[in-house]
Amino acid sequence: MNAFKGSALPIRTDAPYRALADELGCEVAAIKAVAEVESRGAAFLPDGRPTILFERHVFRRLTGGAFDAAAPDLSAPAPGGYGPGGAAQYARLERATALDREAALRATSWGRFQIMGFNAELVGFAGVEPFVAAMCESEAAQLAAFGAYVRAAGLAGALARRDWAAFARGYNGPDWRRNAYDRKLAAAYARHAGDGRGEGPSDRAAGAFRVRGVRELQAALDYLGADPGPADGLMGPRTAAAIRRFERQCRLPPTGAPGPALMAAVQAVYFALGGPERPEAALRGAA
Repeated sequence: MNAFKGSALPIRTDAPYRALADELGCEVAAIKAVAEVESRGAAFLPDGRPTILFERHVFRRLTGGAFDAAAPDLSAPAPGGYGPGGAAQYARLERATALDREAALRATSWGRFQIMGFNAELVGFAGVEPFVAAMCESEAAQLAAFGAYVRAAGLAGALARRDWAAFARGYNGPDWRRNAYDRKLAAAYARHAGDGRGEGPSDRAAGAFRVRGVRELQAALDYLGADPGPADGLMGPRTAAAIRRFERQCRLPPTGAPGPALMAAVQAVYFALGGPERPEAALRGAA
């Protein structure tokens, strides 16, 4: 337990994800989208320890600022200062546990779904130590903790509707908009859904707006604030730069190219953020 290593058992089929999706009334792709955005889908590091992120502002809150002077990189009022990811986060955690183990474990997010340690009781554990042990043991335990959190936080409906803004607000806290969590979730969902549209079968009526060409792509990117220039259907440097801005924000490979996967992701984010079904104004402006 002191080394934060357990059995690190992975989930090898989609069956547990399908079972949880049935319980929550959502799609497997929606659950996998959350996992991708939270931890890039990695339940464990190569050394077998769970993926973590130590939150200095949470540690400060839990310890009343007692370690601000002695360890300002571990205890500070504002989020951030994370430093490198991966195993480097354990170096920070281990320093924090030497100051206050209970608070350090609670100030860390754990596993594929990055459940905070301070939610241990909310997701069904007697305390943070058994919660951490379970996160070290298996991806199945991490998935179960995610399901318990979604139910306890009242987020199942938002996940089922793919209302990414509402889900991000409840799951990621007050910085969700600044960190573009809703856009990242919508783009990840589009990839995992793999239906070429990035939306469910009942989302939009037949004949609604589809991102199928450069002109529609420009209109959608304009709505999303990516500044592609006029919706003229011409693939120039300004539109390529807008695509790259969108890709960076949504953690997509930076291509600057209007491929089918990019268009599906843009459409998913466009609809997730309330884009109109028929953006005639933007399209007429270029006619």
